[in-house]
Amino acid sequence: MSQERFADELKWSRSMVGSYEEGRSEPPIDRLIDLSNYFQIPIDILVKNDLRRAKDTSFIEIGNQRVLFPVTVNEDNEDLIEIVPTKASAGYLAGYADPEYIEQLQKIKLPFLPTGTHRAFPIKGDSMLPVKDGSFIVARYVEDLSDVKNGRTYIVLTKNDGLVYKRVYNQIENGQSLRLSSDNKLYEPYEVPIQEVLELWEFTCCINTQEYDEKELKLSSIMSMFQELKVELEAVQRMA
Repeated sequence: MSQERFADELKWSRSMVGSYEEGRSEPPIDRLIDLSNYFQIPIDILVKNDLRRAKDTSFIEIGNQRVLFPVTVNEDNEDLIEIVPTKASAGYLAGYADPEYIEQLQKIKLPFLPTGTHRAFPIKGDSMLPVKDGSFIVARYVEDLSDVKNGRTYIVLTKNDGLVYKRVYNQIENGQSLRLSSDNKLYEPYEVPIQEVLELWEFTCCINTQEYDEKELKLSSIMSMFQELKVELEAVQRMA
Protein backbone atom coordinates (compact mmCIF):
# COMPACT_ATOMS: atom_id res chain seq x y z
CA MET A 1 0.00 0.00 0.00
CA SER A 2 1.35 3.43 -0.91
CA GLN A 3 1.89 6.12 1.71
CA GLU A 4 -0.75 8.23 -0.01
CA ARG A 5 -3.39 5.48 0.08
CA PHE A 6 -2.56 4.57 3.67
CA ALA A 7 -2.83 8.26 4.67
CA ASP A 8 -6.23 8.45 2.97
CA GLU A 9 -7.42 5.33 4.84
CA LEU A 10 -6.53 6.88 8.22
CA LYS A 11 -7.34 10.47 7.22
CA TRP A 12 -3.75 11.50 7.91
CA SER A 13 -1.41 13.55 5.74
CA ARG A 14 1.02 11.68 3.47
CA SER A 15 3.95 13.57 5.02
CA MET A 16 2.87 12.36 8.48
CA VAL A 17 2.90 8.73 7.30
CA GLY A 18 6.31 9.22 5.73
CA SER A 19 7.67 10.76 8.93
CA TYR A 20 6.51 7.80 11.03
CA GLU A 21 7.65 5.21 8.49
CA GLU A 22 11.14 6.68 8.19
CA GLY A 23 11.55 7.10 11.96
CA ARG A 24 11.78 10.89 11.89
CA SER A 25 9.00 11.17 14.48
CA GLU A 26 6.90 8.96 16.76
CA PRO A 27 3.10 8.78 16.59
CA PRO A 28 1.28 10.24 19.64
CA ILE A 29 -1.35 8.26 21.52
CA ASP A 30 -4.27 9.37 19.32
CA ARG A 31 -2.42 8.15 16.21
CA LEU A 32 -1.60 4.85 17.94
CA ILE A 33 -5.31 4.44 18.67
CA ASP A 34 -6.01 5.01 14.96
CA LEU A 35 -3.46 2.34 14.04
CA SER A 36 -4.81 -0.07 16.66
CA ASN A 37 -8.37 0.32 15.36
CA TYR A 38 -7.36 0.08 11.69
CA PHE A 39 -5.27 -3.09 12.03
CA GLN A 40 -7.41 -4.55 14.87
CA ILE A 41 -4.26 -5.08 16.94
CA PRO A 42 -3.98 -4.03 20.62
CA ILE A 43 -1.76 -1.00 21.21
CA ASP A 44 0.58 -2.86 23.59
CA ILE A 45 1.42 -5.30 20.76
CA LEU A 46 2.16 -2.40 18.42
CA VAL A 47 4.64 -0.83 20.85
CA LYS A 48 6.16 -3.97 22.47
CA ASN A 49 6.74 -6.32 19.54
CA ASP A 50 8.71 -6.18 16.31
CA LEU A 51 5.86 -7.09 13.95
CA ARG A 52 8.25 -7.40 11.01
CA ARG A 53 9.06 -10.85 12.43
CA ALA A 54 5.40 -11.89 12.57
CA LYS A 55 3.47 -13.72 9.84
CA ASP A 56 -0.27 -13.92 9.34
CA THR A 57 -0.25 -17.22 11.27
CA SER A 58 1.14 -15.34 14.25
CA PHE A 59 -2.26 -13.83 15.05
CA ILE A 60 -5.48 -15.26 16.40
CA GLU A 61 -8.88 -13.58 16.44
CA ILE A 62 -10.10 -12.66 19.94
CA GLY A 63 -13.39 -10.79 19.78
CA ASN A 64 -12.92 -7.97 17.31
CA GLN A 65 -9.15 -7.78 17.67
CA ARG A 66 -6.21 -9.84 16.49
CA VAL A 67 -3.85 -10.91 19.26
CA LEU A 68 -0.24 -11.83 18.60
CA PHE A 69 0.24 -15.59 18.91
CA PRO A 70 3.60 -16.82 17.63
CA VAL A 71 3.47 -20.19 15.84
CA THR A 72 5.97 -21.90 13.56
CA VAL A 73 5.23 -23.42 10.15
CA ASN A 74 7.38 -25.53 7.82
CA GLU A 75 7.98 -25.04 4.10
CA ASP A 76 4.59 -26.66 3.34
CA ASN A 77 2.84 -24.12 5.62
CA GLU A 78 2.07 -26.88 8.14
CA ASP A 79 2.09 -26.07 11.84
CA LEU A 80 5.08 -27.39 13.77
CA ILE A 81 4.91 -28.21 17.46
CA GLU A 82 7.17 -26.07 19.62
CA ILE A 83 8.67 -27.97 22.54
CA VAL A 84 9.05 -26.00 25.75
CA PRO A 85 12.10 -27.64 27.41
CA THR A 86 12.16 -28.22 31.15
CA LYS A 87 14.96 -25.70 31.68
CA ALA A 88 13.09 -23.03 29.71
CA SER A 89 9.64 -23.60 31.22
CA ALA A 90 10.25 -20.98 33.91
CA GLY A 91 10.84 -18.40 31.19
CA TYR A 92 7.67 -19.26 29.28
CA LEU A 93 5.63 -16.82 31.34
CA ALA A 94 7.82 -13.97 30.11
CA GLY A 95 8.23 -15.19 26.53
CA TYR A 96 4.93 -16.80 25.55
CA ALA A 97 3.91 -13.79 23.38
CA ASP A 98 7.40 -13.05 22.04
CA PRO A 99 8.02 -14.34 18.48
CA GLU A 100 11.78 -14.47 19.11
CA TYR A 101 11.35 -16.67 22.20
CA ILE A 102 8.99 -19.07 20.39
CA GLU A 103 11.23 -19.13 17.33
CA GLN A 104 14.22 -20.45 19.30
CA LEU A 105 12.28 -23.42 20.73
CA GLN A 106 12.91 -26.85 19.21
CA LYS A 107 10.18 -28.15 16.90
CA ILE A 108 8.68 -31.49 15.95
CA LYS A 109 5.90 -32.58 13.61
CA LEU A 110 3.25 -35.08 14.73
CA PRO A 111 1.00 -35.74 11.73
CA PHE A 112 -1.53 -37.77 13.72
CA LEU A 113 -2.69 -34.79 15.80
CA PRO A 114 -6.15 -33.28 15.24
CA THR A 115 -6.49 -29.84 13.69
CA GLY A 116 -5.45 -26.85 15.78
CA THR A 117 -2.31 -25.25 17.16
CA HIS A 118 -0.35 -27.57 19.44
CA ARG A 119 2.61 -27.14 21.77
CA ALA A 120 4.50 -29.60 24.00
CA PHE A 121 4.98 -28.76 27.69
CA PRO A 122 7.22 -30.45 30.30
CA ILE A 123 5.63 -31.99 33.38
CA LYS A 124 7.17 -31.63 36.82
CA GLY A 125 6.26 -33.38 40.06
CA ASP A 126 3.65 -36.01 40.89
CA SER A 127 0.42 -34.04 41.10
CA MET A 128 -1.04 -35.66 37.97
CA LEU A 129 -0.12 -39.31 38.40
CA PRO A 130 0.24 -41.58 36.51
CA VAL A 131 1.83 -38.91 34.27
CA LYS A 132 5.45 -39.05 35.35
CA ASP A 133 7.86 -36.24 36.16
CA GLY A 134 9.81 -35.48 32.98
CA SER A 135 7.00 -36.38 30.59
CA PHE A 136 5.67 -33.98 27.97
CA ILE A 137 2.02 -33.11 27.43
CA VAL A 138 1.14 -32.18 23.85
CA ALA A 139 -1.87 -29.87 24.01
CA ARG A 140 -4.10 -27.88 21.66
CA TYR A 141 -4.56 -24.13 22.14
CA VAL A 142 -8.00 -23.05 23.41
CA GLU A 143 -8.99 -19.55 22.30
CA ASP A 144 -12.11 -19.15 24.46
CA LEU A 145 -11.96 -20.02 28.17
CA SER A 146 -15.69 -20.70 28.18
CA ASP A 147 -14.99 -23.74 25.96
CA VAL A 148 -13.46 -25.60 28.92
CA LYS A 149 -14.84 -29.14 29.16
CA ASN A 150 -15.37 -30.00 32.82
CA GLY A 151 -13.11 -32.75 34.07
CA ARG A 152 -10.71 -32.65 31.10
CA THR A 153 -7.01 -31.95 31.66
CA TYR A 154 -5.33 -28.75 30.49
CA ILE A 155 -2.04 -26.94 30.54
CA VAL A 156 -2.81 -23.57 32.18
CA LEU A 157 -0.56 -20.52 32.04
CA THR A 158 -1.33 -18.09 34.86
CA LYS A 159 0.18 -14.78 35.91
CA ASN A 160 1.18 -16.05 39.36
CA ASP A 161 1.97 -19.77 38.94
CA GLY A 162 3.29 -19.95 35.39
CA LEU A 163 2.67 -23.32 33.72
CA VAL A 164 0.59 -25.98 35.51
CA TYR A 165 -1.05 -29.20 34.31
CA LYS A 166 -4.40 -29.81 36.00
CA ARG A 167 -7.90 -31.18 35.64
CA VAL A 168 -10.06 -28.12 35.04
CA TYR A 169 -13.65 -27.24 35.89
CA ASN A 170 -15.49 -24.29 34.37
CA GLN A 171 -16.82 -21.86 37.00
CA ILE A 172 -16.89 -18.80 34.77
CA GLU A 173 -20.65 -18.29 34.79
CA ASN A 174 -20.98 -18.33 38.57
CA GLY A 175 -17.56 -17.34 39.89
CA GLN A 176 -15.53 -15.91 36.99
CA SER A 177 -12.88 -18.54 37.70
CA LEU A 178 -11.50 -21.95 36.76
CA ARG A 179 -11.18 -24.69 39.37
CA LEU A 180 -7.88 -26.56 39.04
CA SER A 181 -7.67 -30.04 40.53
CA SER A 182 -4.85 -32.59 40.78
CA ASP A 183 -5.38 -36.31 40.23
CA ASN A 184 -3.05 -36.92 43.16
CA LYS A 185 -5.42 -36.18 46.06
CA LEU A 186 -2.52 -35.14 48.28
CA TYR A 187 -2.82 -31.80 46.50
CA GLU A 188 -5.82 -29.59 47.27
CA PRO A 189 -7.81 -28.09 44.37
CA TYR A 190 -7.81 -24.32 43.98
CA GLU A 191 -9.46 -21.61 41.93
CA VAL A 192 -7.88 -19.17 39.51
CA PRO A 193 -9.70 -15.97 38.42
CA ILE A 194 -10.08 -15.91 34.64
CA GLN A 195 -8.30 -12.54 34.42
CA GLU A 196 -5.14 -14.31 35.64
CA VAL A 197 -5.31 -17.00 32.94
CA LEU A 198 -3.01 -16.07 30.06
CA GLU A 199 -3.20 -19.26 27.98
CA LEU A 200 -5.15 -22.52 28.05
CA TRP A 201 -4.13 -25.73 26.23
CA GLU A 202 -6.28 -28.86 26.09
CA PHE A 203 -4.60 -32.28 26.45
CA THR A 204 -4.06 -34.15 23.19
CA CYS A 205 -1.44 -36.77 24.03
CA CYS A 206 1.35 -37.57 26.47
CA ILE A 207 4.96 -38.37 25.60
CA ASN A 208 6.70 -40.35 28.34
CA THR A 209 10.47 -40.03 28.52
CA GLN A 210 10.80 -42.89 31.02
CA GLU A 211 9.43 -46.40 30.92
CA TYR A 212 6.91 -47.49 33.55
CA ASP A 213 8.02 -50.39 35.70
CA GLU A 214 5.69 -53.16 36.83
CA LYS A 215 5.12 -51.73 40.32
CA GLU A 216 4.16 -48.31 38.97
CA LEU A 217 1.61 -49.81 36.61
CA LYS A 218 0.03 -51.77 39.45
CA LEU A 219 -0.01 -48.62 41.63
CA SER A 220 -1.66 -46.69 38.80
CA SER A 221 -4.36 -49.32 38.45
CA ILE A 222 -5.02 -49.31 42.20
CA MET A 223 -5.25 -45.48 42.27
CA SER A 224 -7.71 -45.50 39.35
CA MET A 225 -9.82 -48.12 41.11
CA PHE A 226 -9.99 -46.08 44.33
CA GLN A 227 -10.84 -42.90 42.44
CA GLU A 228 -13.70 -44.65 40.63
CA LEU A 229 -14.86 -46.11 43.95
CA LYS A 230 -14.87 -42.63 45.51
CA VAL A 231 -17.05 -41.32 42.68
CA GLU A 232 -19.49 -44.20 43.15
CA LEU A 233 -19.64 -43.64 46.93
CA GLU A 234 -20.30 -39.93 46.45
CA ALA A 235 -23.12 -40.78 44.04
CA VAL A 236 -24.63 -43.18 46.60
CA GLN A 237 -24.39 -40.51 49.31
CA ARG A 238 -26.24 -37.99 47.12
CA MET A 239 -29.01 -40.53 46.47
CA ALA A 240 -29.28 -41.25 50.20
